[in-house]
Amino acid sequence: MRTKTLKKNKINVVTLGCSKNVYDSEVLMGQLKANGKEVVHEGEGNVVVINTCGFINNAKEESVNTILDFMQKKEAGEVDKVFVTGCLSERYKPDLQKEIPNVDEYFGTTELPQLLKALGADYKHELIGERLTTTPKNYAYLKIAEGCDRPCSFCAIPLMRGKHRSTPIEEIVIEAEKLAAKGVKELILIAQDLTYYGLDLYKKRNLAELLEALVKVDGVEWIRLHYAFPTGFPLDVLDVMNREPKVCNYLDIPLQHISDNILKSMRRGTTKEKTTKLIGQFREAVPNMTIRTTLIVGYPGETEENFQELKQWVQDMRFERLGCFTYSHEENTHAFNLEDDVPEEVKIDRANQIMEMQSQISWELNQQKIDQVLKVVIDRKEGNYFVGRTEFDSPDVDNEVRIDATKTYLKTGEFATVKIIEAEDFDLYGEVI
Repeated sequence: MRTKTLKKNKINVVTLGCSKNVYDSEVLMGQLKANGKEVVHEGEGNVVVINTCGFINNAKEESVNTILDFMQKKEAGEVDKVFVTGCLSERYKPDLQKEIPNVDEYFGTTELPQLLKALGADYKHELIGERLTTTPKNYAYLKIAEGCDRPCSFCAIPLMRGKHRSTPIEEIVIEAEKLAAKGVKELILIAQDLTYYGLDLYKKRNLAELLEALVKVDGVEWIRLHYAFPTGFPLDVLDVMNREPKVCNYLDIPLQHISDNILKSMRRGTTKEKTTKLIGQFREAVPNMTIRTTLIVGYPGETEENFQELKQWVQDMRFERLGCFTYSHEENTHAFNLEDDVPEEVKIDRANQIMEMQSQISWELNQQKIDQVLKVVIDRKEGNYFVGRTEFDSPDVDNEVRIDATKTYLKTGEFATVKIIEAEDFDLYGEVI
């Protein structure tokens, strides 16, 4: 006869970093649920799994601080076990084991079966596309490939995620159908490099064919492309974007810099001339396309002249969406051999100058949207406003449309037809018609 009551574990999954990590956490949670485990995302649980980011200094710092916070909770008896997974753990496992030894166990990015085993669960191979989504119900990230084969000098992702591996089209379609059945209307396709999709499986760049298959999924209304690479971009994707209303006229393509000597040192495999030509091809093929890019300032050897060239180029290109990062000197990357010679305050000042300029460009482009009628998806309610997005905007990083909630009732997750009546640098205000 049992005298001891068995306490049922509740597993709390905490996600740090990018959308790829969000996706991985959702897959982990789907597996745990299929094993009959009680699981929450960033809630209360006596067993904690921290999915870490190890990309740049700030992200690493946040990951380490989160681990230390939970270790204090463990010492105080508020949680029983803490497991660490993800990119930081993949990259620095020996260091972490030495520095924070009281974590129960560390796992890398490819060790999901082992992590599940430690949590008392089995890895179920048959669970294609079964995951617990943590995003608002109307959109979900859909990872189409893992890893990266690009040799960019500043980037540690290949160290943490390995070589590029595409997921077969039929598996991605099954996953999309399952998401659509749950009410997901927008699929945000993610990978370290979308443009490489299919080279390993089909011996050709196959993103266009994947899009052709995904637009046939009932219930999906928007398909958005994140993280393309400028070298070897498959231009047939633009034909699909133009032809298929479900494929958003939107592309996230991090360009990083424009000075030829910096691009060469970054090992980007392109030049200013080629990059500028490519952006021209995008805009010619899809005239009302929104291009989001990200830039790095303060890379080793970046002179004031290089920076002014970048600034002028941003002014000339007038990107609809743009983010700017300061260079982070990452060990075991190719650029780590270079001297990190741009002072931190110069890096920050350069990033601020770019973002100030972009704010003005964004304001000017937004003024042109006044009186336009746009399709808007409602993501949430915030104070007296319903907050939504157009097809030209990604969640969390781009512009939003605010609609007065005291005048109109809208359902989150639904689409509305909205006339823009006012515009700021990063926000639009509209009324439903």
